[in-house]
Amino acid sequence: MRSFSTDRSVTSRGVPKGTVRRILGIAGPYRRELIGFLALVVFSAVIGVVTPLLAGDIVNRIANLTGTAGDIVRIALFIAGLAVLDAASSLVQRWYSARIGEGVIYDLRTRVFEHVQRMPVAFFTRTQTGALVSRLNNDVIGAQRAFTSTLSGVVSNVIALVLTAGVMLSLSWRITLLSIVMVPLFVVPAQRIGKKLQTITRESYGLNASMNATMTERFNVAGALLVKLFGRPEVEADSFRGRASRVRDIGVLSAMYGRTFFTALTLVAALATALVYGLGGWLAFTGSLSAGDVVALALLLARLYGPLTALANVRVDVMSALVSFDRVFEVLDLAPMIAEAPDAVPIPAEDRSLEFESVSFRYPSAAEVSLASLEDVAVPEHGLPAEVLHDVSFRAEPGQLVALVGTSGAGKSTIAALVSRLYDVTEGAVRVGGVDVRQATAASLRDAIGVVSQDAHLFHDTIGANLRYAKPDATEDELWSALTGARIAALVHSLPDGLDTVVGDRGHRMSGGEKQRLAIARVLLKAPGIVILDEATAHLDSESEVAVQHALDAALAGRTSLVIAHRLSTIRGAHQILVVDDGRIVERGTHDELLVAGGHYADLYRTQFAAGGALDTQPAAV
Repeated sequence: MRSFSTDRSVTSRGVPKGTVRRILGIAGPYRRELIGFLALVVFSAVIGVVTPLLAGDIVNRIANLTGTAGDIVRIALFIAGLAVLDAASSLVQRWYSARIGEGVIYDLRTRVFEHVQRMPVAFFTRTQTGALVSRLNNDVIGAQRAFTSTLSGVVSNVIALVLTAGVMLSLSWRITLLSIVMVPLFVVPAQRIGKKLQTITRESYGLNASMNATMTERFNVAGALLVKLFGRPEVEADSFRGRASRVRDIGVLSAMYGRTFFTALTLVAALATALVYGLGGWLAFTGSLSAGDVVALALLLARLYGPLTALANVRVDVMSALVSFDRVFEVLDLAPMIAEAPDAVPIPAEDRSLEFESVSFRYPSAAEVSLASLEDVAVPEHGLPAEVLHDVSFRAEPGQLVALVGTSGAGKSTIAALVSRLYDVTEGAVRVGGVDVRQATAASLRDAIGVVSQDAHLFHDTIGANLRYAKPDATEDELWSALTGARIAALVHSLPDGLDTVVGDRGHRMSGGEKQRLAIARVLLKAPGIVILDEATAHLDSESEVAVQHALDAALAGRTSLVIAHRLSTIRGAHQILVVDDGRIVERGTHDELLVAGGHYADLYRTQFAAGGALDTQPAAV
């Protein structure tokens, strides 16, 4: 039974207040459809009560030989007509149900997707992709059931219960009261089992999200390569087997609770039916009740206990839907740290200067950017993260190339990330074109800046589609011009499908140098005023580096450039070189000035080229 125990950290959490009010807000656009849907549900409930009464009338006419055979046929035809109407009503109900349900799914999915797109990079560095995808699939689908099966079930069952009880009381109050007395036999267990199933449902959603996250990580190209290169498929299989077994155990536990509950209700309903036939038959023989009334009561009893059974389960259904809505709202309620200011202004097109003024920065904590439920491994943090940048100040004039050098982890990539506003500074200001990036419109900031990272990302799409991501309306001539500038046009021409060649997941069908040049072509197509290169040649072989370096020369020509350099030989002609150490700029100057100064830069330069013979000490051309 150890594997059947529930995780208290997951199941102990209740549904926040205000969830129901927010759900009603989502239903607003579907008010007309809901009214039509509920009207048809009421109509079906009325038919369900009228039919047993008509059947009882037929039995009475047959038993008492009253009326004519034609009367019985007409009643039977009327029952058949009601059945046809009920069938037609159910089809229209299904249309309304699908319209409302799929509409809610669409609304929630698009809202979550758009909201997640606005989240900062820090959110994605912490969140498991599979867990996030699960919110857009499993939880959204679970939420829409509240407007279809749950809502219709509650309304139809309440109406059926009231009508059925009223008709049964009019036929025989004694049988009806005795039937109702048995209600507590399944209402009390239903409440207890409903609470248990609520906790199981919440935990099962979390477990399924965790399993989806594992599959998402291991099934992408990078994850699959890592597993194969380290030869750990058995370990991964065992780990997945453990997660899947927990999902299995929860499923078995849920099924057993549900079946036990259903079996008990069926037994109670069967006992009640026996009571109706026994007591009703005795009353019929004594003349207190007609045979048709006994049959009608027996048929109506099914209409009584069916709704009672469903309503006893309604807590389970409602709480399951609330759990799903809560998990969706949890994502929507996480406010993005990076947002456009209400009074944002565009960056001037004619000014492409870049300035850092006394910038200090620390990475945001998990509580500021993420949700523990979206992190499979969430380790509690104590205090705020430490600052990684301290009082960084520099200026790049339009057209200048500024290089950042330093050891790994010094803070170079963090400085570059602040320019694109992937993060906001803790203190100080970053200005592009004289405008603080926090006060700039997001569109103008995106247009002003182009980035080529050391690991260029390509979507699983064609070369043309990946390039047009920077400029959707680009002509084919513009694409080829960008490819030519990036020194990769000849390669694309040689491919059988040319621009329609699919690059594969994350561009893995292309070599590292080819991916980098495609990324540079994408920036050339965008034609930004400021270009950021984050160690774009760090992991390339010599031949690829030469090709990429030529492409970079074209990308940087006439543009303000911020270059993070791994190979110092590539930035000898920079207008200004900034040496970053432990989040601080410890040296600045040109290549020649820094070599003469004999500080950190000179040490880095000698260390890097010590194996290459005599150092080049001639002045660098700018």
